[in-house]
Amino acid sequence: MQLEPVGLSNATTTFDMMLVDPASSVGRAVIRRFFKEIVGRYWGREATDVEVEQAMLDEPSDDLRGDTGFLVIVRDGERVVGCGGAKVVEPGIAELTRVFVDDSVRGLGTGKALVREIEALSARRGVHTLRLTVREDLAEAHRLYRQLGYKPVPPFSTSPYADNQLAKVLLESR
Repeated sequence: MQLEPVGLSNATTTFDMMLVDPASSVGRAVIRRFFKEIVGRYWGREATDVEVEQAMLDEPSDDLRGDTGFLVIVRDGERVVGCGGAKVVEPGIAELTRVFVDDSVRGLGTGKALVREIEALSARRGVHTLRLTVREDLAEAHRLYRQLGYKPVPPFSTSPYADNQLAKVLLESR
């Protein structure tokens, strides 16, 4: 399903965003890249295939489809350069998750546009609050979320990786 273009472009490229099934080959491949990055950042070295596969088993993405959530990919032509999704945790509340932007497009506003698209899709699905957790070592992500209006909230997760817990009240879609 093609989403409305977000007008995100640089001198040579326009990015587009699409909803995909996390179990599809495209969905699985980009989620694998997400885990490869966050596992590697956690350990301070490149993640092994075994570590990535274990992380994908420990934190499945099956709930990012249907009534329980969605996964958006960012494409630069045919190349997938990012992803992100929202998982409904209770009526009106969802968690922002699996946000990833490839190094090759960082600094171009890709992450900001992706999160805004996820916010808009969430609001259209009846979500009024989008929350997230972010590890301390993911400083760029933490900075992005704060720039987009996410504020610290009382803890809602007991995950050992939930160093920062943030939320944002979404404006109703019109």
